Amino acid sequence: MKGKLALLFTIIVLALIGVNVRLAYINKTNGDKYTKKVLAQQDTASTLLPYKRGDILDRNGTILATSEKVYNLILDPKVLLQNKSDDEKKDCVEPTIRALLECFELEEEKLRTELNEKKDSSYVPLLRQLTKEQTEAFRELLEDEKRGPKIKGVWFEDSYIRRYPNNSLACHVVGYTVMGNQGQTGIEEEYSSVLNGTNGRSYNYLNEDLEQAKSVKAPTDGNSVVSTIDVTLQGIVEKYIDKFIEDYTNKFVEGPAAKNIGVIMMDPQTGEILAMAGDVDFDLNDPQELVGNGYISQEIYNAMEGNPHILVDQGYMQQREYDRLETDGKLDMENLKLFLLNQMWRNYCISDGFEPGSTVKPLTVAGALEAGVISDSDTFLCDGGQTIVEGQKPITCAKKSGHGIISLEGSLMFSCNDALMQIGAKEGYDTFLKYQQIFNIGLKTNIDLPGETNNASTVFSRETMGPTELATSSFGQGYNMTMIQEAAAFSSVINGGYYYKPHVVKKILDSNGGTVENINPVLVKQTVSSKTSALIRQYLYNTMYGVADGNGNNPTGRKARVAGYTMGGKTGTAEKVPRSARKYLVSFIGFAPADNPQVVCYVVVDEPNAADHITQASSSYAQEIFKNIMKEAMPYLNIYATEEIPEDMREEVEAENAAKAEQEGGGGDGETGEEGEDSEEDTVPEGYLTDPNTGEQVKMPTEEEARSREEDGILGGIESPLFGNEEPENPQEPESPEEPENP
Repeated sequence: MKGKLALLFTIIVLALIGVNVRLAYINKTNGDKYTKKVLAQQDTASTLLPYKRGDILDRNGTILATSEKVYNLILDPKVLLQNKSDDEKKDCVEPTIRALLECFELEEEKLRTELNEKKDSSYVPLLRQLTKEQTEAFRELLEDEKRGPKIKGVWFEDSYIRRYPNNSLACHVVGYTVMGNQGQTGIEEEYSSVLNGTNGRSYNYLNEDLEQAKSVKAPTDGNSVVSTIDVTLQGIVEKYIDKFIEDYTNKFVEGPAAKNIGVIMMDPQTGEILAMAGDVDFDLNDPQELVGNGYISQEIYNAMEGNPHILVDQGYMQQREYDRLETDGKLDMENLKLFLLNQMWRNYCISDGFEPGSTVKPLTVAGALEAGVISDSDTFLCDGGQTIVEGQKPITCAKKSGHGIISLEGSLMFSCNDALMQIGAKEGYDTFLKYQQIFNIGLKTNIDLPGETNNASTVFSRETMGPTELATSSFGQGYNMTMIQEAAAFSSVINGGYYYKPHVVKKILDSNGGTVENINPVLVKQTVSSKTSALIRQYLYNTMYGVADGNGNNPTGRKARVAGYTMGGKTGTAEKVPRSARKYLVSFIGFAPADNPQVVCYVVVDEPNAADHITQASSSYAQEIFKNIMKEAMPYLNIYATEEIPEDMREEVEAENAAKAEQEGGGGDGETGEEGEDSEEDTVPEGYLTDPNTGEQVKMPTEEEARSREEDGILGGIESPLFGNEEPENPQEPESPEEPENP
């Protein structure tokens, strides 16, 4: 018996030795082959772990843009087909297909085609951007004890989609993203690298014990951006732009309320943009939709395929833009749509230059005061206009019959072109141009938004400026600037003389909410002295709250007043090119409180819907929007009413309190009342006034002469040599984003 056991033991030992020898031989000769085969059967694929793009917040923490977690449904045909069997009890292919069809809207034929044609692939996306709710039914099947083990080769890939809770609010400031977290326009583009993070990855591998292990490199989420925008103020601004559009569309003539409308609210003490909006907006969650966003009607969109010139006829495109596309062979629907999208995405407040008109008069006066060529005690004779070059038609004042003798303060209060031309002449070319540079007129402010236009080529130099150009430039005609340039320059004149770089972002936060960087106000330069600034504030206060002078001249900004508040501001009316068209861009820029400005609001209305060219030239359209905005914004900003209600506003306030409705404003740039009595000495002939600067006796125009001047407009048909007789393009167009794939 013992012998038999010894023999059996010997045989077993010899067999084990034989197996080991054989394994050693196989490992030596074919080890790599079998190792690869084993590893190929293991799940060693890596999985991308996406980062979360940072949020964009308003100054108070309200979310303007965020990334919402979603899931991509991924099929792994390679793994699934490894679990295919003719034995129905062991097969996983059919149960997996049934589960997918049961839980998701998939086409069975297409699903089977994907499985067969990509059988060697481990990554086939079936559906993208599923919400958690949309995946719950399938996840329940995976957890099911009976059906779950039969589902193989399907998994959910984490992803994120950009969401904008406020839809179109502040759309041009916020911007949007396309595939791959690429920022497009606004803060999304300018701060894209800050908002983006770094993807992580999960690796499955075989360790030294040939056991499956996992290594995870976690993603780094992007930083968040705190903007200077205040959603409450932004909402107020957009509400009253919309109200103006509703009230004035087709009101006097068939057509839009205005060609363009823009509003900027800014903190003059820091350069922070509190609100910025135009009359065109779009839903940031669907930025590719032209018709859905109301930019163009379905009828015009359909018609442009066979008749692209309809875009010119309907005012969506200028003739020269059409000619350029035609020359380049780009009048097909794809390129026409891209053109329209770029126009819809364009930020009017920073990308479009225009002749600003009288809102720059405070800059002219401030520069002349700083240069010492005028003083607070100076007076001027306005006889309704000046002939600058012999044989050329006169350049007139808004009041064609003339303001008579007015003070320096009156030159702003009554918006007198004649007085400003005299001030410009006193400055001379070099001094005037020096202060245009100091105020950064025509140059980029370098605001932290993409697409800001440089208007340097549409501003005069010493080589291009003659006597006519100096005269018209003094009151904001003949050259271009943008809204943001005007707002920044004006703020420096009324805040004590400090020019701050405009900006829309104030802080960077990490993914945990910690502060990475505070973006402090950037003081670029001092433009004027505090003494000059105080004088300008006084003049602009009286432009809104002053009384008529002895000649019956009324302050031009009275219709922008809000009862009980101290404010200052300036009207603007610019005669557009070609001058013969008699079309106007009107504006109003104001601030509050008058003694210590905390907010500047600038409103531009380009070609308001008016009955005729005379009423279109009234800045009352812009004053109306300004007043509505400031009436609601000032209490929110803790700017309190401190003054008695002016006598001439009591009826308005009573009506508002009784009916809870606002009285519609009127009046405009160069608003006038009845002429006062002549206060000149008896030695001056009737109908004449003595110019306080020259001592000349100047004949004032008769009513008939004043009416005849009306036909020639303010500029008497004089075109700017920089523009010719055609409205200029913005000389440095912002780079237009190419049409991206749908996100």
